[in-house]
Amino acid sequence: MKKKEDMKCIKRGEFLTKLLIAIFLIGMCVLVFKIVTEASFYMKHSNHVSLGCVYDRSGDVLFDPDADTDTYSYDHFIDVGNLIGDDSGMMTNTLVSENRTLLSNYNPIFGIMEHGQSAIYTTLDHEANRTVYDAFGSRDGTAIAYNYKTGEIYVCVSKPNVNVLDFEDVDSLPSGSLICKAFYRTVPGSTQKVSTLAAAIEQMGFETVSNKTYSCDGVYYNNYGNEIDCHSSYGHGSQDIFRAFQNSCNPYFAQLVQDMQLQPLKDTFRNMGYSVNNSKAPELDIDGISVFRGSTELDDVNDFDTQWGCMGQSKTEVSPCQLMMWQSAVANCSNSVTKPYLISHVKNVFGNEKDKSETSYESAGFSAETAAYVREVMLENGRVKYNDKIGYNIGAKSGTAQIQDGASENNLLVGFVDDSSFPIAFCVVIEDNAGGYLSTEYITSTMLNAIANE
Repeated sequence: MKKKEDMKCIKRGEFLTKLLIAIFLIGMCVLVFKIVTEASFYMKHSNHVSLGCVYDRSGDVLFDPDADTDTYSYDHFIDVGNLIGDDSGMMTNTLVSENRTLLSNYNPIFGIMEHGQSAIYTTLDHEANRTVYDAFGSRDGTAIAYNYKTGEIYVCVSKPNVNVLDFEDVDSLPSGSLICKAFYRTVPGSTQKVSTLAAAIEQMGFETVSNKTYSCDGVYYNNYGNEIDCHSSYGHGSQDIFRAFQNSCNPYFAQLVQDMQLQPLKDTFRNMGYSVNNSKAPELDIDGISVFRGSTELDDVNDFDTQWGCMGQSKTEVSPCQLMMWQSAVANCSNSVTKPYLISHVKNVFGNEKDKSETSYESAGFSAETAAYVREVMLENGRVKYNDKIGYNIGAKSGTAQIQDGASENNLLVGFVDDSSFPIAFCVVIEDNAGGYLSTEYITSTMLNAIANE
């Protein structure tokens, strides 16, 4: 009897021992798993990790954690500071801040490797970026250009910028220095008429839209008696969509909106990625950098605010990047937009190439047929107004955006180069451009020439 009891005790002991060993092993496995999977998070938020460099498409340095004026010229990073960022922790929504894991010279087995070879290689052309930055002179604004077939961003300039080699007091920087305005919200002005034209064609068909003529005598009173002013006090007379687009005629577009049905109009804008009446828009990011999605309010096609919203004022806001993206669908006559990207590929801590970017797409929100018709209208506008000034055959739409009452206006130009061997889409914004001191045509021409001379 005692033997049986002893055997039971031994077996219970063995069972408990095995159970404890199993629990220990499971715990170790969980610990190892958490170390491997979460180490990158802690490395991302650590100030003690060794980081690699960021390069442009030709190997020029855009970020160096050890950068100083002994190694680089004082203003070497001035054109990319608020896009690429630094490792101070004071700048967010930049390529470095959102991709520290990729830059980290950390390996789960070997730990922090001081001489690791982690690096990010971007699609940017540093020389072209700097040329565009210099072209802005004393003016603030932004310019972005990308390959509308591949998605590679060549230029992304935002002024004012920050000199990452020489800033300590954030409060002393000019407003807007720490953000890349290409990804931030702005009032689109008449560049919004590209979206409104697409929505009209989607709803009524191009034949119907192209056959619509409206008269402009300088002011139009809508169905509620609200006054819609034209920038030309003398008016434009009777005009079709081609002339109205070239003249950027507000009374024409107000009447066009008035002839549309509200729900299909809202549906097209939502499909294009707008937040309509505070609806949730799909998130958009470029290699971790958050990009503002367009937003507008559309309540009544006869209403003053809805009509002005469709012309890029009232409560309509869009990012320059998104304005540029839609141009890829138009240029490609496609129902898809080519998604932009900044990271070409990365190298790991051992210098091995990985994560090479590939072209990707998202829905344009309108049909390929609509895109082809919008392209036709934009190309005619480019032929009449811009090709000689810019030096390229482009489809384009300008915009003058009133930011707030009493403030000076922003000038915009959005478009694409009609050349399969040079497929560039772009958006330029010049802020507070009183008197037209600097033209969007000049910035665009300078940018396209700089990219072409890469």
